[in-house]
Amino acid sequence: MIQVRYFASLREQLGREAEAIEPSVATTVAELRAFLRARGEPWASALAPGQRILAAVNQAMARPETPVAEGDEVAFFPPVTGG
Repeated sequence: MIQVRYFASLREQLGREAEAIEPSVATTVAELRAFLRARGEPWASALAPGQRILAAVNQAMARPETPVAEGDEVAFFPPVTGG
């Protein structure tokens, strides 16, 4: 399984902080995000292409083309701004 974690406003929008996804649904961060969006609301709007969402795989910053596999942890979170 791929452990998917949601942080900050994403956690609030989706009403969950984590879930397990079958690794067969995606081989990259971009494919995983697309799979989640395809579920419909609230994932479709929370993870929409226009939304600036960052990702980390196994606690390392990831790009859309970063591979994901069985046993990985993928985190999605909005960018953090400082003041």
